Amino acid sequence: MRYRFTDFEFDSESLVLSKNGETVSIRNNEAKVLLLMLEHANQVLSKEDILSQVWQDKVVSEQAIFQNISHLRALFGNTAIKTFPKRGYQWQLDFDIVAPTPLDSAVHSAQDSSSLSMPKAQPYWLYAVLAALVICMIGVINWPSEPDGLNDGPAIKIAYIPFTDTQDTNKVTLSDSEFFDFIPLPHLEITQFLTSAELEYPNVAQINPYVLTGKIRTYRQLSYLDFSIKGPFDDWYGQLTGTSTKDVIEQLRLHLKQTLIYDLMSQPQSPELKQAKLSIANQQAPDDLIILGKLILSYLSTRELEKAMVMADKLAELALAQGDMQQLGNAYLLQSTILTRKKLYDLSAKKLTVAIEQFEKINDLNRQADAWHSKAWLYHLQDDYAAIKASLLKSAQLSFDAKDIPRELDALTYLSIMAHKQHQEDDKYLYLQQAENKMREYQLPIYHFAKVPFHYAIFAENPADKEPHLKQVLEFTALTPEHWVAQSSREQLMTHYIKHNRLDEAQALIDNVTADNAYNSYLKTVLAQAKQQTDLFISHARRTFEQAQLSGELYIGLDVALLLCNSPNEQINYDFYSQYINENATVNWRQANETKLLALNL
Repeated sequence: MRYRFTDFEFDSESLVLSKNGETVSIRNNEAKVLLLMLEHANQVLSKEDILSQVWQDKVVSEQAIFQNISHLRALFGNTAIKTFPKRGYQWQLDFDIVAPTPLDSAVHSAQDSSSLSMPKAQPYWLYAVLAALVICMIGVINWPSEPDGLNDGPAIKIAYIPFTDTQDTNKVTLSDSEFFDFIPLPHLEITQFLTSAELEYPNVAQINPYVLTGKIRTYRQLSYLDFSIKGPFDDWYGQLTGTSTKDVIEQLRLHLKQTLIYDLMSQPQSPELKQAKLSIANQQAPDDLIILGKLILSYLSTRELEKAMVMADKLAELALAQGDMQQLGNAYLLQSTILTRKKLYDLSAKKLTVAIEQFEKINDLNRQADAWHSKAWLYHLQDDYAAIKASLLKSAQLSFDAKDIPRELDALTYLSIMAHKQHQEDDKYLYLQQAENKMREYQLPIYHFAKVPFHYAIFAENPADKEPHLKQVLEFTALTPEHWVAQSSREQLMTHYIKHNRLDEAQALIDNVTADNAYNSYLKTVLAQAKQQTDLFISHARRTFEQAQLSGELYIGLDVALLLCNSPNEQINYDFYSQYINENATVNWRQANETKLLALNL
């Protein structure tokens, strides 16, 4: 018989699951667990029941049940299977049972009878069809085409700020083609846009969701393009090297034909999904080193360091083969990052040294600044403040020479933090003041200045002293409430207000926040918990967890999973969230939540 629920249909005889007529991949044991739950939907099935019915005489751990239940919930939703603590699991979705029709039975009987009593006719028609397919395949193979993943649909609409070229006072413009509809934004300057993007982009994005910027420089008869596209949910950036400005622009056009770029920028996606798409794109365009670099970053985001290193080695190898010294330096930087994550600090430092040497050869000041910035953390681990200070001042100077304001300010504010960590009381205020003076000199929007009180809050020793600084951050970011300093300040204030039962002030923090994202949903969750609004707490918590998975916000996902595990409510699938914590918790997160985890035996 067949079971139908929501958009799914499950055949109990063949153990085949389909959704809207399309077969859905499902493991054999998962199918058996699903059948068992559907057949006994009116009762709670214990772990022993499931083990004996599905695995029978095989010796397996209860973890096998957790994994199969988790996979089924991933398919049908978390509410499909309910956990009854210390009792077991029960199916929750309504379903219909569809018995085989007389016509189905007649057809099967006729087929069985025919196969027993009649000789098989020679399927000459099948041979003809196969021959036609072979001819079509040969035609497709020999038909000239572009690599998969390149745009062959309507022209891609991209707004752009005319590029700057260090060797030419004229702006570099982009002409339309069958693939692209380029829309110039001559009223904007690149530096202005990059330092005011939080304010400028929302105005442009209403009509043009993709905004392209780029800088071209020439060094020793080669042209280097640094480009970036800002999208609704993510940015895309990279570097290209060519023999001339025309050459790098043509390379950019070819690279931007890949529809993957706009897919990743246009909607939130989990790190795993993004990684899968990048992996496919890398297979389709193996010589595109920008795609390969993004794939390495995706492995870093999912903490798959061995895979990241394999691909970083591949990037270095391909860059050497292509004579692309820019990407070779990028490969060394990525290798250093991976080695630092693996706590192989001496090897990481050596990679940074060769990266700097490589970037010096091509006069890439921005990436030199990045490498010196990374060196500061390694010096911090060695407790060498003099080296920290020298490396970050070097990073700031290189950024200044490159006219890269964000990098310059980042180096100075990071030096302020490093001075604080190293108990250098004078320097932590000195370099924060220097950063503030630079902001005034560059006439930056007020949300940049929010970093100053944010740092003062870091320096404060107790939450009460932090409060006025965090409130000032929110004043400075009134027009940019989703800026990261605003989000962090709001969360810290929420924790402080709840701890002191100042719930009205806590409520005011989120009353005027309109963006529907994981950060804001998490604040609504903890406030509902503080107000003992159980149903609202569960609703917000589930929404937060869903958004965290889609956006790749691992720590928010872990935090809300821990909140749910702490809540004694039968609506919550404790096993699901506890398993998520066990599978995804990092060492740092576990250390920060050690007491809570011990209480839950996680």
